[in-house]
Amino acid sequence: METMFGIAVDGVAYGMILFIISVGLSVTLGLMRVVNLAHGAFAMVGGYVASYAAQSAGLPYAAALVAAVALTVLATLPLERLLYRRIYGSANELAQVLLTIGLTFVIVAGINYLFGPTLKRIPLPDLLTGTVALGPKAIPTHRAFVIGAGAATLLGLWWLLERTDFGIRLRAAVDDPAMAAALGIRTERLYLATFALGTGLAALGGVLGAELLPLEPYYAIRYIVLFLAVVAVGGAGSIFGSAAAALALGIIDTAGKYLIPNFGEFFFYAALILILFRWPHGFFKGRTA
Repeated sequence: METMFGIAVDGVAYGMILFIISVGLSVTLGLMRVVNLAHGAFAMVGGYVASYAAQSAGLPYAAALVAAVALTVLATLPLERLLYRRIYGSANELAQVLLTIGLTFVIVAGINYLFGPTLKRIPLPDLLTGTVALGPKAIPTHRAFVIGAGAATLLGLWWLLERTDFGIRLRAAVDDPAMAAALGIRTERLYLATFALGTGLAALGGVLGAELLPLEPYYAIRYIVLFLAVVAVGGAGSIFGSAAAALALGIIDTAGKYLIPNFGEFFFYAALILILFRWPHGFFKGRTA
């Protein structure tokens, strides 16, 4: 029972980290039709900036988190205007892949040059280093914090995209950009805001998940497959699909590593194959809710 409880807690926390990072990619792919393979690099930037802010600049954890998200968004906004805006909705997926994977290598090289090619860590505050009682059991406070942040992200995104004018205008701009523009919707601003949202979520996940997805020199290349797997299983553009996929894959992967550690990530990819065999278009078939 102790092992199963540990698997459940660590699996849900790991799944929530995958969700926070991957849902930004899901929104970008599902709503803006862009295969953004540089999404993992944005998460890496957020993590490295937070590590520098906390360790070298001496900022508190919360301030480092906010600074990392804000600076990552500000640093990537010019990329949206100069590069991504040219490939929105493009039928040439190969051009999207080549552009974004090339951008990934450039960012990885730049980050390693600026911060050094070593493993980075983000010191946790005392508030997140203890345990929280959950009935007769206790779970690490950081795991509980991550789970809570994931749940808040899920509800916040659902509300933003389904219950606000922003979400309505965004879906209209995606479905028919010309008609949306004719009705007075500033489609370029919507795409910019959506890109910033996805980038901010990537950076947030990169910081919160540093304990589970270590910040190492090739973070962006190593983990992008995990993020793409969540999008593929959950359905591009589906918030709840991304959450369900991230939790399912996170728990399965954690269980495999607990019970048969020598198999590494075998169970993660085996589950991915079986799920896509049964649901080739994802759990929610790319819906936006």
